[in-house]
Amino acid sequence: MTDEIREKLYGLAEEDYKEFNRKLLPGVERVIGVRLPAMRKFAKELAKEDFRSYLEEAREKITADSIHEEIMLQGLVIAYAKMEREERRKYLDEFVPKIQNWAVCDSCVNSYKFMKKEADYWFSYLKTYRGSKEEFELRFMIVAMMSHFVDDAHIDEILDICNEIRSDGYYTKMGVAWTLQVCYVKYPEKTRALLEKDRMDDFTHNKAIQKIRESYRVSKEEKERLKRLKR
Repeated sequence: MTDEIREKLYGLAEEDYKEFNRKLLPGVERVIGVRLPAMRKFAKELAKEDFRSYLEEAREKITADSIHEEIMLQGLVIAYAKMEREERRKYLDEFVPKIQNWAVCDSCVNSYKFMKKEADYWFSYLKTYRGSKEEFELRFMIVAMMSHFVDDAHIDEILDICNEIRSDGYYTKMGVAWTLQVCYVKYPEKTRALLEKDRMDDFTHNKAIQKIRESYRVSKEEKERLKRLKR
């Protein structure tokens, strides 16, 4: 089944987009060039078919070294297929360690709308990655929190987690900075209070301030005030 799906992916590939996409994914060699809208459409079609047979086969045949689009497709099918949360959790447990770049992480995470529907369960699930040392497991956690949980019930804990993450991974740090930008737009006082006393490394701290100051939803006065917090 996965062999047939690979052939279909090649049929959707575009050479020009392949070269463009590879420039956005440094270090990722196995890219064939399928655009995200086509990926989403294909994943939704698979999710309506015998998705369990596909995901069970993908568990063995798709690895972290597989074609970029094959890995992303697996994550997107998990997003769109209808299943109970325990089954979805099983498939996520197996998929997340395969994430090796920001595009697979963010494209899949943004599609996990099911997390909002059972917020307590899925927020607790995301926290299981809190102690991970893996760059993209940490990015998965924090970008999912940013995408689905920046609300009254979770803002304090998200800020605490941003403050606690310790990682040398560039994409983890950028994920934390991006999350703090989103938090600041919705909860400026709480986020500013964190930035005034946080324990984050200098790169993440300064990058968060930079991203907040780039937002058109932050006033000029606030941007100047934030600038003074840079290290």
